[in-house]
Amino acid sequence: MKKLTLILSLFLIGIMNAQQVKWMTFDEAVAAQKKEPKKIIMDIYAPWCGPCKQMLAKTYGNPNIAKMINDNFYAVKFNGEGDEKIHYSGMVFGNPNYRPNVSGKNAPNEFTIFLGVEAYPTTIFIDTDGNIITNLRGFFPPKELEPYLSLFKADDYKKIKTKEEWDDYQKKIRANSSLSE
Repeated sequence: MKKLTLILSLFLIGIMNAQQVKWMTFDEAVAAQKKEPKKIIMDIYAPWCGPCKQMLAKTYGNPNIAKMINDNFYAVKFNGEGDEKIHYSGMVFGNPNYRPNVSGKNAPNEFTIFLGVEAYPTTIFIDTDGNIITNLRGFFPPKELEPYLSLFKADDYKKIKTKEEWDDYQKKIRANSSLSE
């Protein structure tokens, strides 16, 4: 009985200490970038979106992915249909058509439109100068997101020019990965 209690206690401590992504608003991330330059990873979601919920639980909930994000990026969670005000490149974006009592799809935020988001979830990477690097549409399990995190954290995306180089890069990352399917 004592062994079972000890094992359960250690398990619960492990769960409580598991790394979680430290989410912030876009404006907070931009302000943090000015103090300590890091790239931004932006998860654009909608509250009604099933794959968005999966990505939050399975991908961003993975302790290895959370650690990689927290160590190398400022993480922004942005409701693509919300009414949050965003300041970017001297412009202010909002959602003048936002309907607060809607439980399903809502009007898209102007920033969502500006970024060219056509589906949820969309993951956007932004460099330390505020330039958009790329966006990734759809759900990515941890093992599929990991190569992109490695690619953008180390600026390796500036060196890869062909599909073959990208395929080789992914193989190298996956071979050294501690993530499971």
